[in-house]
Amino acid sequence: MARMSAEERRESVVRAAMSEFARGGYHGTSTESIAKRVGVSQPYLFRLFPGKQAIFLAAARRCCERTIEVFRAASEGLEAESAHLAMGDAYRALIADDPDVLLMQMQMYVAVAATEASGDRELGDALRAGWMEMYDTAHLALGADVGETTEFLAYGMLINVLVSMGFPPDHRVWAGFTPAPAPAPDGPA
Repeated sequence: MARMSAEERRESVVRAAMSEFARGGYHGTSTESIAKRVGVSQPYLFRLFPGKQAIFLAAARRCCERTIEVFRAASEGLEAESAHLAMGDAYRALIADDPDVLLMQMQMYVAVAATEASGDRELGDALRAGWMEMYDTAHLALGADVGETTEFLAYGMLINVLVSMGFPPDHRVWAGFTPAPAPAPDGPA
């Protein structure tokens, strides 16, 4: 069996980190748990990434990239309402198929608030930059209409909250959504 290259191992770390951070958050996830999931030592983990914050940022970037890719693919060749509906459907499918994407997003928001409350703005600045790429992707797909973008992202955040909290698809809080929402991910955020 061929050995993994450093880049392949790095990719394994990002996938594992996204899963670990999605469930445990920035402060509640140890680098030891990430290393264990990948099957490497912590010293090796730190040869790939300079520290826990760099690992978290790589996982957060992956989360944002996945969402951006979904928005772009869904809206390609579409305009306005058609793009809005296609991106919404594709996003709901993404978080249903890969709950770590949703949970990681939620953990990103918590990490910004927690680190900035303790005086660290660096992590927040980096995470806001990733979120702005998602915003800009949706904004362009929606014809650079600020109102449409705001509405789309507001509904998206509502979906994030309702799915994270485990509201079943037939609950009355989903009455204003068409089609039905994605099922709630397994386990607590």
